[in-house]
This record gives sequence, structure tokens and C-alpha cells, in this order.
Amino acid sequence: MSPFVQIVLLWLGFAGSHLVLSSLPVRRRLVMRLGEQPFRGLYSLIAFAFFIPLVAIYFTHKHAGPQLWSLAHGPVLLATVYTVMAFAFMLIVAGLVQPSPAFVVPGDATPRPVHRITRHPVMMGIALIGLAHLLPNGSAADVAFFAGFVLFALLGSAHQDRRKLADGDEKFRRFYEATPFLPFSGPAPLRGVRGLFPAMAAAGVAVACVVRYFHSSWFGG
Repeated sequence: MSPFVQIVLLWLGFAGSHLVLSSLPVRRRLVMRLGEQPFRGLYSLIAFAFFIPLVAIYFTHKHAGPQLWSLAHGPVLLATVYTVMAFAFMLIVAGLVQPSPAFVVPGDATPRPVHRITRHPVMMGIALIGLAHLLPNGSAADVAFFAGFVLFALLGSAHQDRRKLADGDEKFRRFYEATPFLPFSGPAPLRGVRGLFPAMAAAGVAVACVVRYFHSSWFGG
């Protein structure tokens, strides 16, 4: 079995288990039988059972398979990747500091500045990281691995919205109606950018710089 197929199958298992376990009927039954914390433990255990081999297989078969595209690694491409990565980490930091009610651990239902950009800042940050890595990495294994982050973030966020709307929480519904799904697709995204605390933006850029500096030693070429 090729690395491409293995990566795709593991992504399907990872995403599928997430969607099934977090669906309302399954989640409610398991929480009633196990309790909230044991359910979260089971949820995490199954996630790691797919994600650890997924990462292991990719890192032992990086750049494997046919080359689907190849972009010149010049200053324009590098500047694009670094800019997208910095913004992705800004979203992630802001989303962790000011979690939305759509997050895994729900936060306040009042939209914060980052939610004017997207109601799912952490997940969209992960999607942007995957997208940024797709630009310079065009082999089949690379595409399967990094595209998985993009698709999982988008599908997982949409599923989370549907599940919370089905719960009938009016506070979340108002939050949902006031915030955009995709970054910069709402009516006033620049207000969200201006409203980010300087510390959050600086922390996002700092994380991006640290990851870039240690990228070779942590992740290889």
C-alpha cells in the first residue's frame, strides 16, 4: 500500500471517528453511559490512535509519490508562506485566549474581535497552516497529509456548527448569525484585525518565528 493511500485512509479514520463520536445521538448516549470526562478520554484516545500513525507514516515518507506540482522556492513563495503562517498562528493564539462558543471548550457567546474574522479561529488557523504547506510541497504524500488538515478543519468546523445549532442554544444561534465561517467572509473583517490585542498578534508572530527557526531540527526539510 502506497504512503499516499495510507495517509488518506488514516485521515478518513481520524476525521470519521471525530464526526461520529461528536454527533449528537452518539455523544449523548456515550456521555450518559460513561460520563463527560471518560467520554473525552475515549474521544482523545481514538484520535491519537489515528493521528500518531498518520504523522509517523508521513514523516517516514515525506515527498513520496508523483509530483503533482512544483513551485519555485523563490522570495515570493517564501514570503507568501511566512505571511500565511504568521496570520495562522495569530488566529490560533487569539482563538485560545478568547475561545468562542463554537470551540471544543466553549467560551463566551459574545463575539470578540477575532470572531469578526472567523467564528472558528483555531480551526481556520490550522487550515491555513495546511494550505501554506501545500504551496511548496507538491508530492502525492505531501498533498494527502497537508490537504487533510485543510479539509478536516473545514468539515469539522461545519459539523460543530450544525451540532451546536441542533442543541437549540439561542445564544449560540445569535453568535452564529453574527460571525462568518471562512476568514474575511463577513461584513467587517478589518475591524476584527484592528481589534486583535497587540499582545495576541505579537504572540502569533513570535510562535511563527520560533517554529520557522526550529523547523529543520523539529520537522526536517
